[in-house]
Amino acid sequence: MRMKKYIISCGLLFVCLCSQAQGKWTLRQCVDYAVLNNIEIKQQSLDVKNSEINLSSSKNSRLPDLSASLGQSFSFGRSTLGTNVSEAVNSSGSSFSVSTSIPVFTGFRIPNQIKADELALQASMEGLKKARENLELQVVSLYLDVLFKKELLKIYREQAGTGKLQVERTNMLVEAGKVPESQLYDIKAQLAKDELNVTMAENDLALSLLNLSQLLNLPSTDAFDVEEPKLDNMADNNLGSVLPPAQVFRMALAVKPHIKEAEYKLESGKKNLKVAQSAYWPTLGFSAGYSTSYQSVSGQDNPGFGKQIKDFGREYLSFSLSIPVFNRFETRNRVRSARLNIESLNLALDNVKLALYKEIQQAYQSAVAAQAKYNSTIKAYEAADESFKYARERYDAGKSTVFEYNEAQTKLVTGKSERIQAKYDFIFRAKILDFYQGKEINIE
Repeated sequence: MRMKKYIISCGLLFVCLCSQAQGKWTLRQCVDYAVLNNIEIKQQSLDVKNSEINLSSSKNSRLPDLSASLGQSFSFGRSTLGTNVSEAVNSSGSSFSVSTSIPVFTGFRIPNQIKADELALQASMEGLKKARENLELQVVSLYLDVLFKKELLKIYREQAGTGKLQVERTNMLVEAGKVPESQLYDIKAQLAKDELNVTMAENDLALSLLNLSQLLNLPSTDAFDVEEPKLDNMADNNLGSVLPPAQVFRMALAVKPHIKEAEYKLESGKKNLKVAQSAYWPTLGFSAGYSTSYQSVSGQDNPGFGKQIKDFGREYLSFSLSIPVFNRFETRNRVRSARLNIESLNLALDNVKLALYKEIQQAYQSAVAAQAKYNSTIKAYEAADESFKYARERYDAGKSTVFEYNEAQTKLVTGKSERIQAKYDFIFRAKILDFYQGKEINIE
């Protein structure tokens, strides 16, 4: 299983590196690469592994233990043989023993500890999912910011291109004597502003790409770029995501990992209460062992090593029952602490649910406001577009000044940028509601 996960991770890394070499990254590739290389995610993964070790230790506590010991002793000096007689005697001895013990009954401590550790492991896994989801939201936010900056750059480049054409038209009008030469200088000044806007938009895009690449922890940000999906109908396609907060909340309770994490922690706390209460019960243990020894005394006829080992061998079986009578209220206080911990975990779960509902309410209101703003910017852009067309016709015919033309053009650019900003803001707000509903965030 671990080898399979390793192969899948290496495959994802290879695909992402290939995409990096091509210079175009999709949103899903960005998310997968970020999850694979994020340090906080790796730390959370270590917490999961540590929980797995704790669970393994709890399960193994059911097994019998086995220990062996060897001993060697030497004795030098005089030894009393009779009432007043002693002589120098040197002796040596060897001993060997092996023993095992098995917990027969522990007041249900072991099964409850195993269940508590299983729930703690599930809580750790949900915590890992929560960290991944939070990282995914950050990636989506920065990814959409890059797309917004790309569209904004296109607008300013189009504006600069239109400005160059307008300089040529104005030059022709000046030569024809339809407009004064001062208007040519004014239109060139506007072109210089348009080109400055292009430069600033390029810098903003480069900064947004840098922010995204840093979140991904890319080894190199050279030639990093993202794919530009078609988002013409993206806003309309996400209208169905704007659901009432109560409905989104019901779906979120069933799927969001931080809710499940808090629930698993609560259930684990209840099992830990039973673990603490197990100390009230008597415990029964079984043990068995074998031991033997060999003794050699200088100056005496000692039996052979094999014979002594065989003759002095002994086996034993024993059962031990331990009944708790009084332990200075340690068990009572542990049970009290476990109950307080359950109350705290209950409050933590309620707090998580309350915070989630507030977040969903805020996300819903933000999505509704973003949707209304997007609809308004569409109307404002359409009006600015018609106004600019009329202003350009009048200017080309020499019936208006360059100031009127520039003002109409500025309103058009402002309308375009506000519409694009409102579009991406609404898409992001809608994706957040999808996120709370447990849907995979994707932009195509």
